[in-house]
Amino acid sequence: MAPLHFTILILFSFVIVVSSSSFTPPRHPFDPLTETELKLVRTIINKSYPVGPNHKFTFQYVGLNEPDKSLVLSWYSSPNHTIKPPPRQAFVIARDNGKTREIVLDFSSRAIVSDKIHVGNGYPMLTNDEQEASTELVVKFKPFLDSVAKRGLNVSEIVFTTSTIGWYGETKAETERVIRLMPFYLDGTVNMYLRPIEGMTIIVNLDEMKVSEFKDRSMVTMPKANGTEYRISKLNPPFGPTLHNAVLLQPDGPGFKVDGHIVRWANWEFHISFDVRAGIVISLASLFDTDVNKYRQVLYKGHLSEMFIPYMDPTDDWYFITYLDCGDFGCGQCAVSLQPYTDCPAGAVFMDGIFAGQDGTPAKIPKVMCIFEKYAGDIMWRHTEAEIPNLEITEVRPDVSLVARIVTTVGNYDYIVDYEFKPSGSIKMGVGLTGVLEVKPVEYIHTSEIKLGEDIHGTIVADNTVGVNHDHFVTFRLDLDIDGTENSFVRNELVTTRSPKSVNTPRKTYWTTKPKTAKTEAEARVKLGLKAEELVVVNPNRKTKHGNEVGYRLLHGSTAGPLLAQDDFPQIRAAFTNYNVWITPYNRSEVWAGGLYADRSQGDDTLAVWSQRNRKIEKEDIVMWYTVGFHHVPSQEDYPTMPTLSGGFELRPTNFFERNPVLKTKPVKVTSARKCTPKND
Repeated sequence: MAPLHFTILILFSFVIVVSSSSFTPPRHPFDPLTETELKLVRTIINKSYPVGPNHKFTFQYVGLNEPDKSLVLSWYSSPNHTIKPPPRQAFVIARDNGKTREIVLDFSSRAIVSDKIHVGNGYPMLTNDEQEASTELVVKFKPFLDSVAKRGLNVSEIVFTTSTIGWYGETKAETERVIRLMPFYLDGTVNMYLRPIEGMTIIVNLDEMKVSEFKDRSMVTMPKANGTEYRISKLNPPFGPTLHNAVLLQPDGPGFKVDGHIVRWANWEFHISFDVRAGIVISLASLFDTDVNKYRQVLYKGHLSEMFIPYMDPTDDWYFITYLDCGDFGCGQCAVSLQPYTDCPAGAVFMDGIFAGQDGTPAKIPKVMCIFEKYAGDIMWRHTEAEIPNLEITEVRPDVSLVARIVTTVGNYDYIVDYEFKPSGSIKMGVGLTGVLEVKPVEYIHTSEIKLGEDIHGTIVADNTVGVNHDHFVTFRLDLDIDGTENSFVRNELVTTRSPKSVNTPRKTYWTTKPKTAKTEAEARVKLGLKAEELVVVNPNRKTKHGNEVGYRLLHGSTAGPLLAQDDFPQIRAAFTNYNVWITPYNRSEVWAGGLYADRSQGDDTLAVWSQRNRKIEKEDIVMWYTVGFHHVPSQEDYPTMPTLSGGFELRPTNFFERNPVLKTKPVKVTSARKCTPKND
């Protein structure tokens, strides 16, 4: 068990960047595909599918093909990993002349081992290149230029964002692979989302790369540019509130070690990688238990599975805005480079993200993930004993945790996703929402002007500007292996009970626990907040010396569920949000809650559909799905940029240890220094 090392000083620091492209050949089954491997994928596939005048082939997704779990665990549990790791393969989703191909490529044989055409509904994730190409197409489209001139706008001041359009009951034949372009006007601002140009419908067919529909329906008042600035260099006094300058630093260096993609810190060891769709992926997270002198399994694999963001405006300019962000745009593809000292504190270690562009060429997002130790003044544990005569005892341990962070900017919103590991054994998943509201122009500047009975679908946040009501549902896939793969899900209800007449007490009631082990998927679906219960994943084959089943408890945050009708088309596609918690048996193909092909999907390949099989989950290898939900009624404080709104949940040991695992943790040393020698980056 590694000790915690943390000292606070106010001085300069340095950052560390670990570039995935500089690593030696992968040593771990979950290492992300390297630049060299991506180039090899491109070379092999281009030989099999040569691009020519009559053959268009694009890479929509390239990632690690999920290795067989039994082989991974066999390799992982072998002494010093001496057993041969599972075959290393790439999984490719490509568009090939209007069809979607699924290709599996083996690196040892350098050959394609599987190739099939997808015949179901939905389309693969969009690439950055095709979204940019659609924009270039529209700015040269004469009907659009005529409309711009009619509105008296300068085309050089117009920028676009792209939007998927969903599905509203169309047949598969009618569901073409298209996107809708939404224009915005700069002209005095860089906060583009606050100046929408409404009244236009612009649809681009991505397979044919042409404008398939254009309508200029109406002229709408445009919000003004003034008051939209957010860059500190462009803002004028008075400033505030004033925050004093400070940098937290560990003079002995970080208390964690990164070996390739393996992270070791305190009593934790886990693997971290990058996926172009999921963002950060945490694998094989294990805890060192000093009582048994070995690492114990907790989380086989955890990552973001989907984000559903439906807006609550049924009008023509808005009804289609019901994004499935990870499946439509890629939460890894939309991730951004993190800024040292602001996105991540001093002492953070940064890692790059490598992915395949549309033509298969490797692309890189520098510093896309960071790992850092967090000291925020929290208390790990404490106790003051003042009742013993002539003796007063105070024992306090400040809390230090390890955070792995990524920020994905999907259009107007910036999502901060944190995986926080605590020495106590807890894992906290945090989601922060910030960025810019998506707004609609209106003729009003005051609530008194709104016509009686009119629904403006949001809040007036500035002159002629309504922040539209919407939801955020962020779904995580968590393959928990609590001390092994044979786990169960226990719903421990807290029940109010009348005091028995046989007990001589003035108390009338108390609560007691009524545990029930879910035997099937249907028994494990949970809508949080309906009743008081503890939700625990246990290993019934592992018990403490006092006979309790070892487990991990889910501590949920604030709860929010969908308010759309079950028969509404966006909710059919996002039925995975119908419950806050789902438990399914492990299935290597069940990874994306909204389906492998989310764009224009019809809701027939989602977590909700898989779970209808009502499979056995007692004493099985099970997966937990948890959705963090937010109902967002915008307010003026969200304008022109939004202070971070945070949510999340915690997985906490429950009878996993024989006693408090941080009882013997020594207090960290806290010092200060005024003079120091700056270190170069």
